[in-house]
Amino acid sequence: MSGFGKKIILLILIVLVVLQLLPVDRANPEIVKGEDFIELNKTDEKVASIMRSACYDCHSHETVWPWYSYVAPVSWVVADHVEHGREELNFSTWKGYSSDKMDHKLEECIEALEEGWMPEEGYVSMHEEANLSEEQKELLIAYFSGLRAHL
Repeated sequence: MSGFGKKIILLILIVLVVLQLLPVDRANPEIVKGEDFIELNKTDEKVASIMRSACYDCHSHETVWPWYSYVAPVSWVVADHVEHGREELNFSTWKGYSSDKMDHKLEECIEALEEGWMPEEGYVSMHEEANLSEEQKELLIAYFSGLRAHL
């Protein structure tokens, strides 16, 4: 390898190391008892388990930050996805939603499962437990539909 090629590789390595020093917000805000979706709806353990494995990492304050969320620039992408997910739907702050907003979010959950755009493919590829079977999807859809009927 030429001296120029070695310098380019060294420069890339230096940039990657420096990028690790840039902070990424991986905070999980405090979970307030009595505000979480699963708790409020007295969700049975089977449904709760599915939701925690397929939804809660991006849509709650219970995010489990995997090893790769500590490596820039991937860490920026993961943190951005979690931030956006929490903005769209946050199961940890469910109690704060109006009845109309709850109904709309449940409707979106059903649509996302039926159309297959949640959980996202990229997430599922890194988290096999989030790869929902048709039976699991149908269970969630039935559960969310039942909740909508009681709003």
